[in-house]
This record gives sequence, structure tokens and C-alpha cells, in this order.
Amino acid sequence: MNRVGYGAMQLAGPNVWGPPDDPESARRTLRLAVELGVTFFDTANAYGPRTVNRLIAEALRPFPEGVIVGNKVGAGRGPDGSWIVTDHPDTVRQQVHEALADLGTDVSELTYLRLAGDYAASRSEVPLEDSLGVLVELRDQGLIRRIGLSGASPEMLARAQKMTPIAAVQNRFNLLDRSGVQVLADCEAQGIIFVPYHPLASGRLTGYDELVGPAERLGATPAQVALAWLLRRSPAMVVIPGTSNPDHLRVNIAATDVAKHLTDAETARLTSLVDESKAVIDQPHQSTLDALRSMMESHR
Repeated sequence: MNRVGYGAMQLAGPNVWGPPDDPESARRTLRLAVELGVTFFDTANAYGPRTVNRLIAEALRPFPEGVIVGNKVGAGRGPDGSWIVTDHPDTVRQQVHEALADLGTDVSELTYLRLAGDYAASRSEVPLEDSLGVLVELRDQGLIRRIGLSGASPEMLARAQKMTPIAAVQNRFNLLDRSGVQVLADCEAQGIIFVPYHPLASGRLTGYDELVGPAERLGATPAQVALAWLLRRSPAMVVIPGTSNPDHLRVNIAATDVAKHLTDAETARLTSLVDESKAVIDQPHQSTLDALRSMMESHR
């Protein structure tokens, strides 16, 4: 698997709601990603909702050999566009079937269950075992090949593994926000892919000399260096930067080459921007909170 994947969230309309202004441009971007070697696409029923999954199907079906689409269920959207927890077992089952229909496939290569373990708010009253049990049942029926978790605490990951192997965990992790560091360590120890969401800290990486120096030396952008640092930070990492801009897509994918030339000293300086020993799973960095606040205000 190419360790630089593609996060498809930005292909929906403004605030991840409705269709994009130019659906054909979105489809071209998806096809370009495959041409450039991307093999992992991240999406969710909640993007649109259901808009992005349909765009992926229109652009890429039949999916090229080796391409994996990871889709999240267990979260949805309210009528006002708000993000809501939808992890009742019946809803999870319905979302899996909707995703299969929207993606135009008989089996999901990877289905994540979206949890709330990486935020202090929005705790669900549905036991993890109940909602995850639906994915296990559907896997046993042949509708899902791999099961993942999104927003898992270390305790949630351990509980899930008592029920089923976990192929991938998608948690918040970036240069500024290391709240997922313990889950990352668990994934490294157990051979689980770790997929950091908000890999570029929601665009709040400007002004850091630790990024500017390597970027100038390598003729790269600070964003490329931030992605390169993630790739150097752990061999378990598969990053999913998202964009609807073809030029930005090319830049993101080129972060693989930047990672090869980032020195150990530069990597260490970037790592030391945050004291990972003080990271707490459900306490996001202020940049993440600012991004969430901005998103919520846009729906008012």
C-alpha cells in the first residue's frame, strides 16, 4: 500500500454538505490520484451525506486492483448539517448496506466503526460491542473484508480486539496534536495500520521554524514536511491528506520523497514541538478545537 493515501472529505460541497460545485472536477481528481499511485481512499457515509461515496464509484468503478476504499459508519448528519452519532446497531447495518450500494460494490474492503473515544463530548450510550458486533456479523457474511476503528481510545481498541482482529485505526494525530500517541503505540506493537486524521492540523501549521528550515533546504512546502514527518514518525502510519485541487494532490503525494530526505535531526526537532508524554486521548490541541468551532459555527 502507498503510505500516502487520499482523504475524500473535501470532495463534498461546502462544510462537507451536498454535492460539489463541479462534480466532474471531483471525479477527475479521484482518477488522478489513482494515476499518481494512490491505493488507499478514505471516505464516510456522512460526507455529503453519501455524496462522496457516489462520486468515488462514478470515478473509479470498477476499482483498480490493489485499491482499498476505507469507509466509516456509526456517524451521520442532522437535517441542519450537524455531525451526529449514529451507532445504533440497526443504523450501522443500514449504513454498511448504503455504502455498498453507493460505492457500487458487493464487499467493503475496509469498514471503520466511528467511535467517540478521542473527544470528551458526544459519548454514546450504545455499547461498543453492540455496534461492532454488526460489523463482525457482516464480515462473517462476506460483506466486509476488514474491520477498523475511528476515534478509538486504548481501552476501546482492547475491547474491540476481544471480538475481532482490527486492521486499521483512524485517530487524530499531527504535528501539533499528539492525543492519539498511545493508540499509535498500541498499533505499532500489534501490527495495525494507524491512519491519522487532520494530518495537516486543519491548515494551522504556519509560522513554525522547524517546518520552514527543512522545507527551504529540500525545496518543499511546509505541508509536505509535516506529512513527511508523519511518515518518519512511525512505520505504521498511512496518511490521508485531502484536497480537491489537482496541484495540491501532486504536492501531497510527493511527501513520500520528502520523507526520504528529512534528516534524523530535523525529524527529532519536529517531534519535540509537542511533549508526547503529556498527550491525552480526549483532549485535542487548541488548533483542532478551533477548527471544530469554525465548522460548527458555519452550520448556524
